[in-house]
Amino acid sequence: MSKTITITMPHSLGPDLAQQRVAEKVELLRREYVDKIAQSEVVWVANKANIRVTAFGQVTTAQLEVGPESLRIDVQLPWLLATLASRIQTSLASSAQDTLKIDKPKF
Repeated sequence: MSKTITITMPHSLGPDLAQQRVAEKVELLRREYVDKIAQSEVVWVANKANIRVTAFGQVTTAQLEVGPESLRIDVQLPWLLATLASRIQTSLASSAQDTLKIDKPKF
């Protein structure tokens, strides 16, 4: 059975800088894991991104929405990854928090 993870992370960067940092982080992760995934696609429309990643025959989708004061991440995990939902959620929340820090983000 699949599982959905939702993370909402507050920020005080303003919508443009927050979106820039999130977009840069997404691209960095795509490059970093290119050898481990079969396919990845990120499509931005205004302040929302739709992400689709295929790895090990499993498809994971996510939606990111960068608001003026928060970032919302919704990830739909396939059944194989659903058992790791807690670890994945902790990792995503930590990465989002680092990305949205006022000082220079850690990539």
